[in-house]
Amino acid sequence: MGKTAVIVIDMINTYDHPDADRLLPSAREAVPAAVRLVERAKALDVPVIYVNDNFGEWRSHHGEILDKALSGAHADLVEPLRPDERSLFVVKARHSIFFETPLAYLLSQLGVDRVVLCGQVTEQCVLYSALDAHTRHLEVAVPRDAVAHIYQDLADAALRMMERNMAAEITTAGAVSLDG
Repeated sequence: MGKTAVIVIDMINTYDHPDADRLLPSAREAVPAAVRLVERAKALDVPVIYVNDNFGEWRSHHGEILDKALSGAHADLVEPLRPDERSLFVVKARHSIFFETPLAYLLSQLGVDRVVLCGQVTEQCVLYSALDAHTRHLEVAVPRDAVAHIYQDLADAALRMMERNMAAEITTAGAVSLDG
């Protein structure tokens, strides 16, 4: 196993979208595990990269996205995962963390060949990002307790697909290896 990076997907969020009511309970369950994962990564000097939707705000940057989420009704879900000065941040506009972003180049520059994906939404952005990571010959791990879903049945199916079709390691935040 080579170098690992932890990627936090779409957790800097206002939860002001049509599926938010369905997502919020799962996000509340996933945040503590995601926080533990990020804290462990930082303690081990493993890169932590936030890849976050810009929510159609084409003039925004990561600081504005964070400020807007922290001033929203669900800042309690954002604050524990607030990026620190060592965290890297990539803005995306679509589901995959790789689609028209500099993430692949950044991972290459960091020498990363394994990604641990946490965040939301399991059956959407996490699934599509895992597939795109797999097609880029990156090893993928997904801690099931550190990802949030809108639909439990689809999330379960997505995790099975990642494990079976992409050879992703499906584990927990406490058990996932960050060595490398």
